[in-house]
Amino acid sequence: MTNAERVERLERMRGESLLGGGPVRIERQHTWGKLTARERIDLLLDPGSFVELDAFVTHRSHEFGLGDQHFLGDGVVTGHGTIDGRLVFLFSQDFTVFGGSLSEAYAEKICKIMDRAMDVGAPVIGLNDSGGARIQEGVTSLAGYAWIFTRNVLSSGVIPQISVIMGPCAGGAVYSPAITDFTIMVDGTSYMFVTGPNVIKAVTHEEIDSDSLGGAMVHTTTSGVAHLAARDEAVALDHVRKLLSYLPQNNLEDPPRVETRDPVDRRDASLDSVIPDDPAKPYDMHDVIKAVVDDRDFFEIQPGWAANIIIGFARLGGRSVGIVAQQPAVLAGALDIEASVKGARFVRTCDAFNVPLVTFVDVPGFMPGVNQEHGGIIKHGAKLLYAYCEATVPKLAVITRKAYGGAYDVMSSKHVRGDINFAWPTAQIAVMGAEGAVNIIFKDQIAKAADPKAEHRRLVAEYEAQFDHPYIAASLGYIDEVILPSETRPRLIGALEMLKDKRQVNPRKKHGNIPL
Repeated sequence: MTNAERVERLERMRGESLLGGGPVRIERQHTWGKLTARERIDLLLDPGSFVELDAFVTHRSHEFGLGDQHFLGDGVVTGHGTIDGRLVFLFSQDFTVFGGSLSEAYAEKICKIMDRAMDVGAPVIGLNDSGGARIQEGVTSLAGYAWIFTRNVLSSGVIPQISVIMGPCAGGAVYSPAITDFTIMVDGTSYMFVTGPNVIKAVTHEEIDSDSLGGAMVHTTTSGVAHLAARDEAVALDHVRKLLSYLPQNNLEDPPRVETRDPVDRRDASLDSVIPDDPAKPYDMHDVIKAVVDDRDFFEIQPGWAANIIIGFARLGGRSVGIVAQQPAVLAGALDIEASVKGARFVRTCDAFNVPLVTFVDVPGFMPGVNQEHGGIIKHGAKLLYAYCEATVPKLAVITRKAYGGAYDVMSSKHVRGDINFAWPTAQIAVMGAEGAVNIIFKDQIAKAADPKAEHRRLVAEYEAQFDHPYIAASLGYIDEVILPSETRPRLIGALEMLKDKRQVNPRKKHGNIPL
């Protein structure tokens, strides 16, 4: 073979690898409203930055129906590129090749880029569109999943890992996205479940379709498995780019700082009247967050699940911060099982990647109820407490209104190593609200009064004047300063600047034993 023939062969193989399962299957993919594996990569990465690895890998099985069907790449495109000029590694599953099913060679390709990402300290992005394990390969395909799971776990908290579900993701395949830091789904074309509708019907006689069982809306509003849902694949990939803009490359770096035209000393007078006079009346905490952060730009995570707590990313003075906040407009902002789990996972994610935490507190306590107690609110509420206690990043808190009972302790208080704690004049820091406290403390006195209702009102007013304010906590140093609401932005930015070189190390240990 001449050199010219060798070059021609290389060019032919390159062209073949670009076709995946062939034009007919590519057209079918488009008919389903889905992009191909390579089209997704082109849409995600900076133009011209993708460097493919293992393009000529093929499967090693010659039995059970595969015969001589060998496709270059074997159903997954792997490599590295850049997003906003920053290095990332990624794999993109190709449903046009054997339904994107995972083989031994396919798994090895994914493991290779995950290993390289750990070596150089760069994020890994998985674009998932697969029918599951390749049945023809038997146990080697199952082994392949386990190899990937192990790398997911060892990479956890070291490099950011993001999963995008862009088609089917079923059976054992779901556990890799479950371990990663963020999972994004596409509405209408993606689904995740351990056992599909047919198996469920056979075992439990329940009838349900794939979307109702494990579609994007289910996992972003009911199960909490996914963090974001997107209306199409382009929006899903935009979410990936935006997420990474708030995160460092790895756990040894700080998040990128960006320039902002929003003045660091900007005050927002609207905040001085955002809290209703009636303590039982709700308000929208989103209004508070957006009034404080740079350019009113708040990237909310899991907005549709456990909406009584708000989590997401923003910037203050150009610095990336993670926001955790109660939502008084939903369940009065009480902490229930789902809110505790949601908040805890986010706090730990921010802490792992050196993203400072800013907490806005308006919490009446943990949610009461038989279902909550029997569901394990003690165990699940402890997850959020554990996460805040464990976190060593700068932790700032602003108490806007209620901070009652054990929930006060949990929400980044001084007592769980909060660094700077502000309170608005409207803050109410106490064991419980005035109504409940008076009913317990003065039960007999109220019952014996000539006018029980008038006596109750008098005692409530007296309790509020004596206890239901931030100044006792401030006098003890539990609150660093009571500030005007309109001052919140410059005070938070100043505190972040002061804490920018914070170094806090937890006791040396193999790992803690968080109540799972």
